Parts: sequence; C-alpha cells; structure tokens
Amino acid sequence: MPNVIAINAQASQSIIAAQATSDDMLLESIADGNRTSMHILYCRHNVRVYRFILRIVRDATTAEDLVSQVFLDVWRTAGQFQGRSQVSTWLLSIARFKALTAMRQRRFEDIDQEDVRQIPDDCDTPETSLDRSDTSAILRACVQKLSPAHREIINLVYYHEKSVEEVGQIIGIPQSTVKTRMFYARKQLADLLKTCGVDRFAA
Repeated sequence: MPNVIAINAQASQSIIAAQATSDDMLLESIADGNRTSMHILYCRHNVRVYRFILRIVRDATTAEDLVSQVFLDVWRTAGQFQGRSQVSTWLLSIARFKALTAMRQRRFEDIDQEDVRQIPDDCDTPETSLDRSDTSAILRACVQKLSPAHREIINLVYYHEKSVEEVGQIIGIPQSTVKTRMFYARKQLADLLKTCGVDRFAA
C-alpha cells in the first residue's frame, strides 16, 4: 500500500511539473513520446483550436474531428517544430490548413454568400433597445457578413489576440498585407455596425 501511495504521489508531482512547463518544452517532451505532456498541451489549447476551426467550417461535428486531427499531427510531428513562432501560432496554422482543406472537400465555394443568407437581420428594428446580448449578437452577425479574408483577420486579432506578425505566419502573407486587410475589415465592420445602429463599436 505505501508503494502505491508513493507511485501516485510521484505521478501527481509529474503532472504538476508538466503543467508548469512552457509549451516549447512540452513539445520537446512530446517529440520524445511523453503522453502526459501531450495531454497537458491538449488541455491548454484544444478549446482555442476548436473555436478557431468552428469559425471557419461552421459545423461542430467537423470542428471536433479536425481538432483531433490537429493534435494527432502534433503528436506525430512535434520534433519538427523549430520555435520560429509561438506554439499556439503553430497550432492555429495547422488548424487553418485542415479547416480550409475540409472546406474544399465539402465544396463550399460559396460559403460566404450562404452565411449571409442564413444570418437573421438584427437591424430591422432599430427602435428596439439593445442590451449587451443583443449587441453581441449583432456584432457576431456583422463579422459573418465580412469577406472570408477579412473575417479571418478579425477572428485571429480580436478573438485569438494574435499580433500582426503572428497572423502573417498563420495565414502565410506579409505583415503589410495583414495591416491592409485589417484596415479594410475594420472599416467595413464599422459601416455594418453603424447600419445596425451600434455606433459605439463602430468608432
């Protein structure tokens, strides 16, 4: 019995130590086949990766499947990570590639226009007072009306708090292009919000 307690204590200490480890160190450990490190990395990032993918594919089941594929890739290729970006940026790069591949396979070439048709028009009743939840719903609807390229920029910068440099790494475009897309995305979003009577977010 004392041996079992000692083993459990050691396992607990190992997990606590892993939780305090940086993402980069976790990847090094994963590359050596450490399953505990893989579990810790998954717990840290799976929700963010899922939400990122879901905004692209707009299907919960597909998003869940793709999250599994992303972390399976991480398990297989952890040794190839070269530390040129944050681990979270690397994960979102893998996630973006898989999400776009899934979209092509499903042949949703006209997904943006289809999204727009499915979004309820929250601007039909400007006389209705807007509480916080209504405003959030309108903001989400307006973001969905952006072009895919502009929506992707807004998603990465505001929802995933990525820098211009990190966005460029994830999408694979120059920082200057990121800045240009951000400028036009914010301008278009501001116009959409003003149309809906939400001026405080359109400033």
